[in-house]
Amino acid sequence: MSFESGSRLSLGCPSCSAGETVHEVLSPGGQSTVRCTACGHVHKEQIREEQEIERKVIVSQGSESFTTRVGFDPDERLTTGEEFIVDSPEALLQARVTGLELGGEKRADEAAVDEIDTVWSRAVDNVEVAVTLHPNDGDRDITRSFSVTVPGDFEFVIGETESFGDEEFDVEGLQIRENAPEYRFEKLDHRGDSAFAKDLKRLYARDQSSTAWSAWWYLRQVFSGIWFGMRRYRDYGVAAGSYW
Repeated sequence: MSFESGSRLSLGCPSCSAGETVHEVLSPGGQSTVRCTACGHVHKEQIREEQEIERKVIVSQGSESFTTRVGFDPDERLTTGEEFIVDSPEALLQARVTGLELGGEKRADEAAVDEIDTVWSRAVDNVEVAVTLHPNDGDRDITRSFSVTVPGDFEFVIGETESFGDEEFDVEGLQIRENAPEYRFEKLDHRGDSAFAKDLKRLYARDQSSTAWSAWWYLRQVFSGIWFGMRRYRDYGVAAGSYW
């Protein structure tokens, strides 16, 4: 693959990341000048030009997905849980391998690129996190759910308070995704436990935005009162009709 000014590729950034981020080539050559698109750091990098093998990649983003083709090093092996850069006409993003499909619809957790037909993946640069919110009065009958969109590397910590728009809550539990690496337990519930947003299947929290719950509780009481009143009216009407 030949790199020109403006080309993008995955490289390690000495300033902001221990892993790889998307870099833009500013000046190609033996020692190319590149800029990290995550933090803007400019540095020199020896870029090895090599042949690539394109593979079909299916990327899931929340409730939607798209299909594209991505070039991989022919000597590379892919593993579920591993992250890679999707740089295609459809999107430029960071994704995590969730499954590898080989010939004959066979599935594997690890395989050489030349053995893979399709790479199944999930976008992790920005993710939706499902939140189950309990009211601060402990009434689980009016527990509600919503989602927040955050960078994949946003860290949630049990015991800390988070605010998103009108929502404010204390984090109480973290449910980890099946393919997330380096977590000892599927569910974290001890104070100080933490997880990145891209690794979460669901977050459990205690509401601290009393205004929202007050409005919810008020509407609930109003509608409950209307229903109860209609029930009494109906029962009274039936009884009165029977009497007459």
